[in-house]
Amino acid sequence: MNHARRDHTASILRNGKVLVIGGFENSALNSAELYDPPTETWTTIGSMNHARSEHTASVLINGRMLVTGGYSSDNWVNSAELYDPSTETWTPTASMIMPRGRHTASILTNENLLIIGG
Repeated sequence: MNHARRDHTASILRNGKVLVIGGFENSALNSAELYDPPTETWTTIGSMNHARSEHTASVLINGRMLVTGGYSSDNWVNSAELYDPSTETWTPTASMIMPRGRHTASILTNENLLIIGG
């Protein structure tokens, strides 16, 4: 990894690469890195719009990733953003009703996302 971090997420994308995002090192991070297992290389990609740790990252049916909540500097956040692997871009999306961190996020069979706790 190019940046030390804790309280981050690591998710396997449809292309087999591992997306590591956010976390904490002296403060919440917005950085993102891709790990390519066949080549054993790390690549820094565009940063999230909001720094966050203790968030969730869910790979959706369409291949994009939804990142929700977490801790940012001095408070819990309700913001959410989508990562599109085909364009390597982050897009803000609708916020959750209330701030959450250390929560769970599960994709249901009807393609909805169930968020509990936090």
